[in-house]
Amino acid sequence: MTIEVSPSSISDSLLDRDAFLTGLLNQVSASEKSGWIQQIKNDAVKWVRHSVIPNTRDEEWRFTDLSALKEVSFNLSTFQETTVNGLPEFAHRLVFVNGVFAENLSNTENLPAGLKVGNLDVLGDDVAEKYLAQSEGTRDVFTALNTAGLNDVAVVWVGKNVVVENPIHLLFISVTAEGAIISQPRCLVIAESNSQVSLIEEFITGNGEYLTGKMPVTQEEKVYFNNSVTEIWVNENAQVNHNRIVLEHDAAFHIGKTAVTQARYSRYSCNAVTVGGKISRHNLEILQTGEQTETTLNGLTVIADKQLADTHSAISLNHPHGVSKQLHKCIIGDRAHGVFNGKVFVPKPAQLTDAAQLNRNLLLSSKARIDTKPQLEITADNVKCAHGATVSQLEDDEIFYLQSRGIDENDARKLLVNAFAAEIINLIPVSSLREKLIKTVITLTNK
Repeated sequence: MTIEVSPSSISDSLLDRDAFLTGLLNQVSASEKSGWIQQIKNDAVKWVRHSVIPNTRDEEWRFTDLSALKEVSFNLSTFQETTVNGLPEFAHRLVFVNGVFAENLSNTENLPAGLKVGNLDVLGDDVAEKYLAQSEGTRDVFTALNTAGLNDVAVVWVGKNVVVENPIHLLFISVTAEGAIISQPRCLVIAESNSQVSLIEEFITGNGEYLTGKMPVTQEEKVYFNNSVTEIWVNENAQVNHNRIVLEHDAAFHIGKTAVTQARYSRYSCNAVTVGGKISRHNLEILQTGEQTETTLNGLTVIADKQLADTHSAISLNHPHGVSKQLHKCIIGDRAHGVFNGKVFVPKPAQLTDAAQLNRNLLLSSKARIDTKPQLEITADNVKCAHGATVSQLEDDEIFYLQSRGIDENDARKLLVNAFAAEIINLIPVSSLREKLIKTVITLTNK
């Protein structure tokens, strides 16, 4: 049995337990909102003051050491003027710079009937209050920190029976100025019953050029911390295809939460690609609230040098006839450290569930490291569930075979790494993004 603790019931003696976290909170929570938004901010503020930054003694963080993050003194990011060249064509685009809506870079004109794309102003209070900050997992410390600093929100609302033909681009740009900054992007996606929509959610470093095929850094690498939260509500018989792309440079910290709530007969798919970053973590949480849902999760992590990338997923299948499929791949070079922890919960009411989970890892050096833990927690007795993990290096026989066909060793290695990554990258529905990601993977794995 879980005991819910109300923020209002927390004793003052339990507040401000973590000096670093309190410092972040003081930076992000200064802005005042009105009405119900301020109330959820106030609740989140008190919860953060009750919390501490996770450490390796916490089971969920035992392979992810955040001590490097705590060594940095962050200031709240502000909007910075920027231009981004080479953006691929999208019918509709929302651009946020350091978490603030950039109307001049966005394209929200000529929206089809039944589609709203913009910031929180496009939603009425009745709809916004029903969904914003109402997903499971709001008491996670970094999610609560994001809510405490809630200022601007990227919003996509798809009305009942509306099918959006073209992907919607959600672009979050980090532009660093003097000193280390913290930015807290927030996104709310609502797919009403019988609707369909495809999203490209992308996090990049602002350097003017978009399609470079390199790690997106032309300025001096400066430290920044992205603490993002995306809430996705997939209502009855709705379908959401979510593509999440994170490209960070070597000095960046990125902690992201994707919280998805699926009603009955709904379908949700996520293609998540994470490249680079000093420390990155993606918490992907799926909550099934009705029977006969379909969930497909595909992921790719590519890191090198001394980078650390962590993917934690949790799929709660609480009703019968649910189907979930997950494939997560990691390419790890140099002294980098990858972490994967995937959980699938199948309680007794979730009879006739079909769940499969696989983590495949490619280590490019003898000092690369992966900690993987796919896990199933099943109490239902009539299910079909499987999980597994593989860890391997490039096979000498495969390299020799390619060399025997006139391909030199370096190019043979590139081809094999490219083929390993392409299974996930080819699922991205925009060709220019696929090309950029392939080039970036090759660049990073051949440093």
